Amino acid sequence: MEKEIYLDNAATTKALPEVTAAVVDALENNYANPSSLHSFGLKSEKILKHSRKTIADYLGVRAKEIIFTSGGTESNNLAIRGITEAYKNRGRHLITSPIEHSSVAELFKALEKEGWQVDRVKVDQKGQVDLDHLKSLISEETILVSIMQVNNEMGTIQPLEKIAEIIKEKNPLSFFHVDGVQAFGKIYSNLDEWPVDLYSISGHKIHGPKGIGALYIKKGIDLKPLIYGGGQERNLRSGTENIPAIAGFREAVKKLPQLTAKENADQRMAELRHYLLNSFKKIKAVKINSPDSGAPHIINFSIPGIKGETMLHALESKGIYISTGSACSSKKKGSRIINACGLSAARSESALRVSLNRNITKTDLDYFVETLEEQIDFLKLF
Repeated sequence: MEKEIYLDNAATTKALPEVTAAVVDALENNYANPSSLHSFGLKSEKILKHSRKTIADYLGVRAKEIIFTSGGTESNNLAIRGITEAYKNRGRHLITSPIEHSSVAELFKALEKEGWQVDRVKVDQKGQVDLDHLKSLISEETILVSIMQVNNEMGTIQPLEKIAEIIKEKNPLSFFHVDGVQAFGKIYSNLDEWPVDLYSISGHKIHGPKGIGALYIKKGIDLKPLIYGGGQERNLRSGTENIPAIAGFREAVKKLPQLTAKENADQRMAELRHYLLNSFKKIKAVKINSPDSGAPHIINFSIPGIKGETMLHALESKGIYISTGSACSSKKKGSRIINACGLSAARSESALRVSLNRNITKTDLDYFVETLEEQIDFLKLF
């Protein structure tokens, strides 16, 4: 049997058995519309209610502050579009970073074409936001700052608490949106205490189903909806709720590690990442792009002289699955994120991303590193 080592978990994860069971059970036994008034509908509504509370409890917020969406992309779009449409009378200035996920980056490009002023805060070569530059950009016209917590390609962790404090100090009326898709369940977040206004998450990044996500909206914030209809999800996301996916999402969240301010990252994955980083540092041809203190599941590296796609397929032939970057932009030449961090074209075009899960073993990583070294030696001959 061919060996299979899946190291592309930042793109998507394999659903847990408990998740699959919950989805199937909802499809077969709890298929009624949760808006229906009969008892069968109430069973579906109960799943919706319990799932919302499980997710809210994990984030440390109120259940009424969580609405379900189709995933991270919709959550990001609803947060940003919702704020710009609802509060445009306050100002026409927005701030983001040049290394956001495409669901944020492309939306800000669209907003610029619509006449919004968009500033992008500087980042260093490891993707860290320049806090002084951020502070200088915020004005009375700034209505929204959107910066991701963990970068999906580099694994860089942004200091959310400091960023939030700077925003609220410079302009208390500015909203702070965070794309938390790669952070949720991996590193500690305290939305109850940090002045974060909107926070996006996704089910399929934590071994849940695809097609389900959620958006935290702090109490008192009014968003203009993207989708109109029956008024589900607090009139912000109309359409019959996806109960099977929501049930599966809940099961995935129940399996997440309980993180704290002291134990602020998934320790199992952090140990694996440290092990792999040390192995990479012994290979002369490998250049690490990620910060040493990045998220516990992501390592971005380059092998200058070998295109990322070439190495990806070489490893695939040996049963190892990694990525050239974000799955949402992996078909484009080079890495937009690596370029934005100011690294060379050689680093960008050869960039690769390894993303872990808790079931990977050190033996798996040893095989990956051994195979990588073999393929480097082979491909350098051409």
